[in-house]
Amino acid sequence: MQNSLYVRHLETLLKRYCAAMSAFKLDAIVVASGQSSYYFEDDNTHPYKAFAAAQQWLPFTLPEGCYIVIKRDKPELIWPAQQDFWHMDKPIPEGEWQSHWHIAPALNDDWLKSLPENVALIGPDHLGSLRHNNTLLDWLNYDRAVKTDYEIACMTEATDISVRGHLAAQAAFLSGASEFEVHLAYLKASAQDAINTPYPNIVGINEHAAVLHYEQKTHHRPFRPLTLLVDAGAQYNGYASDITRTTTTLQDEFSELVDDMDSLQQAIAAQAVAGMPFVALHDQSLIGVAELLKKHDICSLSIEEQLAKHVPHHFYPHGLGHLLGLQVHDAGGRQGNHQGHIIDPPADHPFLRLTRHLNENMVVTIEPGLYFIPMLLEKLKAEQPQHGCNLTKLERLLPYGGIRIEDNIVVGVEGVRNLTREAFAKYA
Repeated sequence: MQNSLYVRHLETLLKRYCAAMSAFKLDAIVVASGQSSYYFEDDNTHPYKAFAAAQQWLPFTLPEGCYIVIKRDKPELIWPAQQDFWHMDKPIPEGEWQSHWHIAPALNDDWLKSLPENVALIGPDHLGSLRHNNTLLDWLNYDRAVKTDYEIACMTEATDISVRGHLAAQAAFLSGASEFEVHLAYLKASAQDAINTPYPNIVGINEHAAVLHYEQKTHHRPFRPLTLLVDAGAQYNGYASDITRTTTTLQDEFSELVDDMDSLQQAIAAQAVAGMPFVALHDQSLIGVAELLKKHDICSLSIEEQLAKHVPHHFYPHGLGHLLGLQVHDAGGRQGNHQGHIIDPPADHPFLRLTRHLNENMVVTIEPGLYFIPMLLEKLKAEQPQHGCNLTKLERLLPYGGIRIEDNIVVGVEGVRNLTREAFAKYA
């Protein structure tokens, strides 16, 4: 990756933080990467992940115990000097990035004495009398929703890594592998440990594809494999990809439904341009799902009747997508301004994580779905006796579980860049 991308990224962050310091009348902001935490009544620690606002500053995975001090000139990195014979030292990564930083190894908190009086802390640590300033973080998170070219380059790398895993997972499934074996194939091809993925892999075969956040990964091989749904990502310099693909073994009515969902997903993704209200995009995806239900003889009601009776909501109960970045569900998705005003999702779409208008260089997921979830189908039948659904066909489709197709999109002014489709084309 070109160093110039990182340099411009650093300049953008400094401008954002200087604006925040002016707004809050501060002379400095300290960002803590965080520390490892322990399991309850145990001497083993949870897997560590750096606080996103700290990770955003550095072009490598940030270890615990680091502090970033931002003033109005070159930023300072406080690096934890280690005197510990139990663990390997964490050397400061080499590279051109160092020329843009003051780097200060520290064994203790003496560096705090050099801080100016008007300073604020964001992050999970306490520093003397300093506590995390959530109002300041709201200000910074609003800007974080728009990505720099460096951040987009990192997510492009993360997408490439993930796609290699998805292709291996698909091949394993088609050869008869179990969910656990598919999971291992994904990890091997993407060169990741399970604890390093941005979220636990979802690997669901057949009915398990109807469980939105299915994480069990059974070891037995399916007697009659029909469907594989894999929702899995990767990380690069702390930035995530988040990709879902649905694979079928048969050419039948369900595979036709998968093909049509893929077309719907691409049509919705193409509309994710700057200025578009994301809530309106979600509404379009609900209309699209209603059209699929009608076309495939799953529901006989008109599109208007389906929407009035909330029929599509029972087949597609989650939001269309979310911001993506240092966090899988990245910060600022419901934030209406720097002051932290929250734009609540509509009552009909309570799980929608992104309610803002789209801005250029936001990175979002577009992930419509269609599932056969027994709990929701029973609820639909109980609440809407005139639901118009073909119960015989639903019984046939229940063993397939469901469909989700998810791409990672860079929002543009006149069009979009689909990072996921680019990567699949590269490795086809």
